[in-house]
Amino acid sequence: MSDAKLQSVLSSLAEEHRQLDCLPSSPAPDAGCIKLNTNENPFALPAAVMQSALAALERQYLYPEDDNISLREAAAASYNLSTDQVIAGNGSSELLSLIYKAFLDPGDSVAMLSPGFAYNRKLALLQGARLLEIKWGETCLLPIRKLLFGPAKEAKFILLANPNNPTGTFVPIADIGSLVAQSDRLIVVDEAYVDFAPDSALRLIDRYSNLLILRTFSKSYAAAGIRIGFGLGHPEVIGRLRNIQNMFNMNVIGHSVGVSILAHRTAYAENHRHIQYERVRVNFALSQLGFSVTPSHTNFLLVRVPAGRDGAWWQACLKRKKILVAVLPDEDLEDCIRVSIGTKPQMDAFLAAVEDILRAETSQRSAV
Repeated sequence: MSDAKLQSVLSSLAEEHRQLDCLPSSPAPDAGCIKLNTNENPFALPAAVMQSALAALERQYLYPEDDNISLREAAAASYNLSTDQVIAGNGSSELLSLIYKAFLDPGDSVAMLSPGFAYNRKLALLQGARLLEIKWGETCLLPIRKLLFGPAKEAKFILLANPNNPTGTFVPIADIGSLVAQSDRLIVVDEAYVDFAPDSALRLIDRYSNLLILRTFSKSYAAAGIRIGFGLGHPEVIGRLRNIQNMFNMNVIGHSVGVSILAHRTAYAENHRHIQYERVRVNFALSQLGFSVTPSHTNFLLVRVPAGRDGAWWQACLKRKKILVAVLPDEDLEDCIRVSIGTKPQMDAFLAAVEDILRAETSQRSAV
């Protein structure tokens, strides 16, 4: 295709899409790397859940159920809801995208507590909407007045992750209830990490019609690659979202594994205890080494690195040792890395690498 033809094709893109650069191809991470950058759960599926995945492969020639009915029924029973209060998705990210499409017209605004999930910036851009990022504040208390009466008062809906990504902090459910009760807008509470936290907003669902909760099996149920998510809320809101969902949006393996996880959630108890134990152990070890760690209710830690280097420098040093951690694009987090909690050997390797880097840095400074 000539340059003139290409420019003609690209000029036909919608305005919002023209603002996005074409994504370059990026190489897959080295198979020998320890992945602590995407908050995955590193453990194998329980045997019963794995068997359900293998059995589903035998039905690969069939289309999956329309409207994910069996999975929605299983989730409704598990969460003590009615089936019409549940939407199932190809991960909670698909459901988040549906919310943007359903509620936002070009020029509208949506409010997100910041720092928050960076993917929301892209979703807002694609809808031609403004993303209003409302600062948490120093205490991580829910800024209810800012959300109700400040710059966010015109937002079509408000996004709140609890526990929050990337900080790992948790807001008491009573505070969320207060926000939802005082607002007449949709409040979306993303509970991706709720299984590592002390409480859930689920009990508020039947009390408030303007509350929508997102759940995923990627973090606490070791199914990130299978893509299973849920939206839980009022039947009228859930029904509108189901109306715009792609046909056959999930596959037969996702359906089968999702139903099986819901039936075997107690099989993950040891997995969750391990992550919580390692989270405390690594937090203490990093604190002893001069890092500042935000108390976390998730399967990751937000770590502020020692003065003199920023998060990107630490990320690069750890990558050279085949350990991957995340850095954040948010203002005020340039001096941070986010570290997923993996297996004990993975976390031992991470801590050993950190100590090696600190020793090398100290030696280099002493030599100057």
